[in-house]
Amino acid sequence: MAVVKSPLPEPARQVTYDALQSTLVDLLGLSLIGKQAHWNIVGPRFRSVHLQLDEVVAAARGFADTVAERASALGLPPDGRPETIASAFTLPSPKDGWLRDEEVVQVIAETLGAAIGRLRERITATEEADPVTQDLLIGITAELEKQRWMFEAENVTS
Repeated sequence: MAVVKSPLPEPARQVTYDALQSTLVDLLGLSLIGKQAHWNIVGPRFRSVHLQLDEVVAAARGFADTVAERASALGLPPDGRPETIASAFTLPSPKDGWLRDEEVVQVIAETLGAAIGRLRERITATEEADPVTQDLLIGITAELEKQRWMFEAENVTS
């Protein structure tokens, strides 16, 4: 079977693969968490948070596709199978069942914060290994930071 050859030398190839694959897992998991919260939210801020969750899910899904395609372009096979995501996902998740709007805001802000922390580590790791991947991760981080800010602003009390 012919495979796409990677333009990256070892160990840059492995560093880049690790960064892209773990980012793919985080993004696919984040999209699932966002939908879980979207379906189960209740409370006075239902509509606004419900719609805001759609933005997070759309961003996570779009970025997941971009990350997977970046890996493929580098000859690094992405793995987005459900069992891979289930076994590797470690970001905070909401409890099962109905979720009060304030619980959703808190857990999504926490999950986004954890994802951002991990992305920042990967940005550092890919600086020399693959600046193009690093640039991609920087862009993803900027959007997730914006999303986290919007959820955190929901929890501000006077």
